[in-house]
Amino acid sequence: MTAHTLQGKVAVIAGGAKNLGGLLSRQFAEAGADVVVHYHGDAAAGDAEDTAKAVREAGRRALTVQGDLTQVAEVRRLFDAAVDSFGGVDVAVNTVGRVLRKPMVDTSEEEYDGMFAINSKAAYFFIQEAGRRLNDHGKIVNLGTSLQAAFTDGYSTYAGGKAPLEHFTRAAAKEFAERGISVTTVAPGPMDTPFFYGQETPERVEFHKSQALGNQLTQIEDIAPLIKFLATDGWWITGQTIFANGGYTTR
Repeated sequence: MTAHTLQGKVAVIAGGAKNLGGLLSRQFAEAGADVVVHYHGDAAAGDAEDTAKAVREAGRRALTVQGDLTQVAEVRRLFDAAVDSFGGVDVAVNTVGRVLRKPMVDTSEEEYDGMFAINSKAAYFFIQEAGRRLNDHGKIVNLGTSLQAAFTDGYSTYAGGKAPLEHFTRAAAKEFAERGISVTTVAPGPMDTPFFYGQETPERVEFHKSQALGNQLTQIEDIAPLIKFLATDGWWITGQTIFANGGYTTR
């Protein structure tokens, strides 16, 4: 039986500097992968360098690449850098996103455009470029949200912007199947990171906790192993959106 591991592989992790992306970068390196750590802006540069240092301390090669993935040319430049530096790409994971909790009647056109640019457009062209550049039998994993399956207020542009990922994933899985490339989306519940807390009151945080197993928010430590599995032994899972959220919501 063929062994599916990260040993000797190259992984591009969009948003790989901190939070879930940072944890994945470290865990992939510990499993034997070289890692391209993408980060968006100057504010995350220090985190990216710290993560790259951890990758190197694990005995693997690391490259940091800054880029605004809402710009298609920047997505292509990210993969160019990976191929030029490491000779190819085997795994591409996109953890980038932006969250906004705001009533529809108060949401501006600028906010709408910004949310869909990062949550939908960037994801589409990341999948597109990964499909073009990955080695055969590669893996693509996207990060969605369990709010896609929730009946709630306030998150129209966040959940709405992430919703197209389900179809992008299905379409890409069919189109890339001939080359043995799997494409999946992992949709966590509200995660215990700074990404989430800025949008919610303490009372609503407690409500979100109450909806999941163990009365807790989704922990990045519980999501990273699932993504690692999809990039290795879970290679045959494709075209799926997996709601990993402790029962926060389902369908």
